[in-house]
Amino acid sequence: MTTTIIPSRTRSVEEQVTAGVDVGSSAVKIAVLRTTSGGETEVLTLLTERIRRRELRKVVNDGYQAALGAAGVLADEVCYVASTGEGELVDFRRGHFYGMTTHARGAIFLMPEVRAVLDVGALHARAMRIDERSRVLSYRMTGQCASGSGQFLENVARYLGIALEDIGPLSCRASNPQVVSSICAVLAETDVINMVSRGITTPDILKGIHLSMAGRYTKLLRAIGVHGPVAITGGLSADTGLAQALQEKSREDGLDVEIRTHPNSIYAGALGAALWGAYRHRMLARQMEVSA
Repeated sequence: MTTTIIPSRTRSVEEQVTAGVDVGSSAVKIAVLRTTSGGETEVLTLLTERIRRRELRKVVNDGYQAALGAAGVLADEVCYVASTGEGELVDFRRGHFYGMTTHARGAIFLMPEVRAVLDVGALHARAMRIDERSRVLSYRMTGQCASGSGQFLENVARYLGIALEDIGPLSCRASNPQVVSSICAVLAETDVINMVSRGITTPDILKGIHLSMAGRYTKLLRAIGVHGPVAITGGLSADTGLAQALQEKSREDGLDVEIRTHPNSIYAGALGAALWGAYRHRMLARQMEVSA
């Protein structure tokens, strides 16, 4: 479990606490926010629970209780819990938002200047062009092949005997990156095995993988007409090697983009869910006032 806590202050009756629960393929991310009547938003806590073959509903419930405890919030003080991802596993949710919607909103919250989002998760990646209100204008997704996914990188890291958090820094140290198949995960893993047997260094193998993945992602960005700042979100947003490779590949392909990330980019989906939950709660409250 990874928890980020922002020191909280005393809540007032004009403030609303909302939570977003992003259930992914390899981890559950939870965000607890406080929003004032004036629209100011404060992050109370951010938490990640790795699934690791545990019963998923228990992971969700335990993670949510841990997040509330870290935020110093009681369950009945949360006015709206919104889910995203595999939301049907969040039994206590009040509403659900589609992943593109939440990642777009979370990206704008973290990096207001971006107008495109590349969400890279364990099983797929999707590129979205958005406006300043986080409305999704167009999008493209990768196919079902896992060679451009976080799960593929986890498999490679396990084979190479390195920790996931070391992938990015090692990739950035490459001096002669090797070409890796971008067509099929099985072929790509075969390439890696052959490279190891030939004595290719780990940094060069990882950089080759990152460049292969970046090639797939730049095609998505080009397809939706992206230019300017692009936010990386999702589980691989903390991979510095991937961000570097994506910037290099974009320049090589003539794309006018600037790849950006944020320390809390992996929580973009959970943050977006909590923010949209706060908005929906306000709209419902106004409707009740009008009908009263």
